Amino acid sequence: MPSLLRRRNPEGRMALADHLRELRRRVTIAGIAILAGAVVGWLNYDRVLTALTRPLIELATQRHGGVVNINFSGMTDAFAIQVTVSLFVGLLLSSPVWLLQIWGFIVPGLTKREKRVARLFIVAAVPLFLAGCALAFTMVPKAVGVLLGFTPEGAYNLQQASDYLNFILKFILAFGLAFLLPVFLVALNLAHVLPGRSMLRAWRPAVMVIFVFAAVMTPTPDPWTMLFLAAPMIALFFGAVGICVLLDRRRAAEAPDWMHVPDDEASAL
Repeated sequence: MPSLLRRRNPEGRMALADHLRELRRRVTIAGIAILAGAVVGWLNYDRVLTALTRPLIELATQRHGGVVNINFSGMTDAFAIQVTVSLFVGLLLSSPVWLLQIWGFIVPGLTKREKRVARLFIVAAVPLFLAGCALAFTMVPKAVGVLLGFTPEGAYNLQQASDYLNFILKFILAFGLAFLLPVFLVALNLAHVLPGRSMLRAWRPAVMVIFVFAAVMTPTPDPWTMLFLAAPMIALFFGAVGICVLLDRRRAAEAPDWMHVPDDEASAL
């Protein structure tokens, strides 16, 4: 069947309705994978909740005269939080599936050589995402300690469970998605949307945006926490730019002579 479709449509173009059907199919696959992972998160909810609230518990033992803990204000809060945490675990566990679906939708029409590169990067996407989440998890105790350190001595700081866990989960997820920056840069390059030279010329604003993102996502007054996030993101950005430049040069070398544009004309354009 795929070969018949290829003969009928050798350029691999898809109509808008086909794109929408493809999007629906990939979203369905990703959703089923997330729900399957959420079942695992539901069964291990107590362990996950203990790990997420450990910074608060440790802070409570270190403080003298203060009390720090989470508070379930409503009758349905405990159930809603368990669903949220389970879905978050499902998102982490199913990351290979939904990352593959995103990649396949962004770059559907690739050459054989580009598909080999794509496979390498989809293999790299999952470790990068999980590494970003792990980095954020190691920074959570410091962020919580700094923010709750403003509580006056002897005062009670009873955190709303929903507010605290939403902050922690978004904090971890943002780090994981930030580490996917090089994967999506290469994906846009393979889709002939973003050339490597354009990324290289825009390195200054890109670095500034990375530092702003790191400052927003690390709510601590010291600069070291921000640098701890910004440094690997900058390194990943330049690594992705280097790979995109190499891919552009390889495509240019394999292109017919009539498609080559002289450097003086290219600069004029």
